[in-house]
Amino acid sequence: MDAQKKAVEQLMTKGDRSQGGNQDRGGAGMRGFNAMARVKNKQPAPVQITAEQILREARERQEEDPKPAKQKITDPDELAEYRQRKRKEFEDGIRRNRHAMPLWVKYAMWEETQLEFDRARSVWERALEVDHRNVTLWLKYAEMEMRHRNINRARNIWDRAVAILPRVDQFWYKYAYMEEMIGNVAGARQIFDRWIQWEPEDNAWTSYIKMELRYNETDRARAVFEKFVQVIPKVSTWMRFAKFEQKSGSQDRAREVYERAIAELGEYAMDPELLLAFAKFEEKVKEYERARAIFKYALDSIPKSAAEDLYAAFVAFEKQHGDREGIEDVIVSKRRFQYEEEIKERPYNYDTWFDYIRLEENDGDADKVRDLYERAIAMKPPSTEKRAWRRYIYLWIYYAVFEELSMKDPARARQVYKECLKMIPHKHFTFAKIWVMAAHLEVRQKDLAAARKVFGRAIGECPKERVFKSYVELELQIGNIERVRTIYEKMLESFPANCKAWTAFGELEQSLGELDRARAIFELGITQPLLDMPEVLWKAYIDFEIAEEEHARARDLYNRLLERTAHVKVFMSFAQFETSIGQFERARQVYKRADGALKEAEDKEGRVLLLEGWLAMEEGLGEQGKPDEVKAKQPRHVKKKRPLLAEDGSQSGWEEYFDYIFPDDANPQALKILEMAHKWKKQKVDG
Repeated sequence: MDAQKKAVEQLMTKGDRSQGGNQDRGGAGMRGFNAMARVKNKQPAPVQITAEQILREARERQEEDPKPAKQKITDPDELAEYRQRKRKEFEDGIRRNRHAMPLWVKYAMWEETQLEFDRARSVWERALEVDHRNVTLWLKYAEMEMRHRNINRARNIWDRAVAILPRVDQFWYKYAYMEEMIGNVAGARQIFDRWIQWEPEDNAWTSYIKMELRYNETDRARAVFEKFVQVIPKVSTWMRFAKFEQKSGSQDRAREVYERAIAELGEYAMDPELLLAFAKFEEKVKEYERARAIFKYALDSIPKSAAEDLYAAFVAFEKQHGDREGIEDVIVSKRRFQYEEEIKERPYNYDTWFDYIRLEENDGDADKVRDLYERAIAMKPPSTEKRAWRRYIYLWIYYAVFEELSMKDPARARQVYKECLKMIPHKHFTFAKIWVMAAHLEVRQKDLAAARKVFGRAIGECPKERVFKSYVELELQIGNIERVRTIYEKMLESFPANCKAWTAFGELEQSLGELDRARAIFELGITQPLLDMPEVLWKAYIDFEIAEEEHARARDLYNRLLERTAHVKVFMSFAQFETSIGQFERARQVYKRADGALKEAEDKEGRVLLLEGWLAMEEGLGEQGKPDEVKAKQPRHVKKKRPLLAEDGSQSGWEEYFDYIFPDDANPQALKILEMAHKWKKQKVDG
């Protein structure tokens, strides 16, 4: 230390001398220092040190924090001094933040370690004065007294805790547990009696009952259950009571509990779990008639959606203790009665008819199924709107499928389809699926002529696109191309605006190698005055010519299409076509033509999209490309404001939007003023 002080004094002396010399030289020393501090070699060092390496080395060289030395106290005075110092630290901390409960707990527990119980109690009491609703304080305080076997003091603390915070179940549990552990069962019982006066949750009651059962106090446990079901009248409560009586071996008492539950719970007794437990109890004591009566009562009273488990249990019961016919008759008859009631209330609810028919089909009585189908299809919708017929028509479909597949009677199925087609008001609407299914039935019966008659009748009475498609698929599977062509011609006569039909017809001829026919069909299609999706037809025609490598024809089609529309996607597709066949100069001319057309149309977004595609093409050409010319055409992205107009036409505010300014569209003088304004705004923001 002396050597360091001497070195510091010498440096200070040197500094004073140099300061005087510098003052004489008028600042020459500072200039010399700046010259010495200037870095001459600015080349990077051969070995670079990363920030990660610096941090890692600092971590490795970091010294561990010195641990405080263990203090050994051998003198009473030193112990008193230590205690006084620790107490002062705790008191200072509490004085700074008296609501810091962990500090109070540490303070009291430290006093406990010093066996200063009076002081520890004083700390606990002071802490409770600060926050008497803190559960942890009460628990720690009482546990301290219990650890040191101060039972009366702990009992006093628990009494105070449950009086102040009666809804904290943990206090009651620990209080009763303490009394039971010291053998004071009567005291524990008294605590539970006080607790249940507050009507706590189920766990408190079950804990009380379990304690009584541990000491074989069955009558007392039964009395607790009586109070339990009166205070908390729930299904689960009554079921616990009944199970308790079963375990006690009293069948009559258990039955009485179940009967009381059903009587006292009223409408809440219609719970599948309660009635199922009651029925299983009767089954267990071999009272099968009672169990069967309970099952029937439950099935009559509980809705179907909530009685699935009950039905399964009833079936299992009947399988074990009854006969199969009895099971099926009971279940089917009950469900049949319910369906009949629902049909009487709502005869046009076709979902009920479906469920009823499915029930009878599973029962296996064909006559009943047919009779039910006839009753169902007689419920014809009163409205002539197709929406009202959508569910009804499936009754006919299921009826025909039942006759064909289940009963193996195609003649009846054919008759069902005929009657259905007679009933449908074809002048207002029709159902293509009925025509198609009737024709497919004839195909399955190997009667191709009858199937063609069905399709022909459908096309003549009510032509539908789906009917034409199904007819075409049938003839294609047979391989009758001439009929397919005839069907397509009829379809196009009925739907001349259907681009998918034109496309499918042309693709068919292309697949057959009839290129002239396909080209004529496409030409006829694009000349139609009204088309639903003309872009689909034009694309198919162009793809056809490209596939046949008729590039000149494809180019001519693009030009004809551009005469009708100047959409940016058409131009881009045209340019991509020219690029794909290696005609880069033609593609460039297409892009230039498109740029001019979109400029006249003032389609800025389309023009931006076009320039992006053009630039991508030029950059992809490598040395042959001219990306600089395209980049010179790229617009600037600027932010503008425009007024917002309300519904009445008045101005309600301003909104910002982004606009594109192209080099060839902008006024040079206005552009220069705008650029200067942007510079001024940027300088203002930076300043």
